[in-house]
Amino acid sequence: MAFHEIRFPDDIAFGARGGPEFNTSVIITGGGFEQRNINWARARRRYDVAHGVKTPAQFDVLLAFYLARQGRAHGFRFKDHADFAMPQQSIGSGDGATTQFQLFKRYASGGIDYDRAIAKPVAGTVQVWLDAAPQSEGVDFSVDYTSGLITFTIAGSPSEPAPGRDVRASCEFDVPVRFDTDLMSAENASFETMRWSGIELVELRR
Repeated sequence: MAFHEIRFPDDIAFGARGGPEFNTSVIITGGGFEQRNINWARARRRYDVAHGVKTPAQFDVLLAFYLARQGRAHGFRFKDHADFAMPQQSIGSGDGATTQFQLFKRYASGGIDYDRAIAKPVAGTVQVWLDAAPQSEGVDFSVDYTSGLITFTIAGSPSEPAPGRDVRASCEFDVPVRFDTDLMSAENASFETMRWSGIELVELRR
C-alpha cells in the first residue's frame, strides 16, 4: 500500500518503548550446546507508544491519524527520540562517475561496523561535504527526502565527486513504520477520557 510522508505526532511519540529487533533461531542440542541461525541480517524496529496519550486532545489527534492510515494499510514517519541523528560521517568516495550516494548511519563496536540505510531524512537537516568543503543543497546537490538518496549536480558545478574525494554527510532522520493492528482497542479510562493500551508500531523495510 501507500506510504504517507507524514510524521506520527511528536508529543505522543516522545518516550516510546522499543528499538531494533533481530530474529535468531536458537537450537539447543542434547549436550546443552547451542546452534544459532541468523534469520534477519538487518534489524527491524518495533515501538509501543501507548503511554504517550495523556489528554483527550491527544487521543483525538491519534484517532484521526489512525483512521487516515487505515490501520495497518499505510506507512508513515516516526521520530525515534532515542536515535534520530546521523553525525557527520563518510557515505562514499568519489570515482569521477558516480553522482548518487545513499545516506546511511554507521554504528561501530569492537571493530565491527553495522550500516543502517537512512531512507527518511528530515527536510532541512541534510548537510554534505566533499572532503572538508561544505556543499550547497539545490546548487551542488539535491536530496530525495523519500529515499535518502543524494544526487550531485555536475553541470556547472565545481563539486563533482572526483576520484578519491570523501563524500560526507550528516542529517536527522525518521523511521518508516506502520501500525501493527487493524483494531483500535480503546477503552474509557475515566469520564470523557479514552485510553488505547498497546499501540504497536513496526518498521517498514524500504
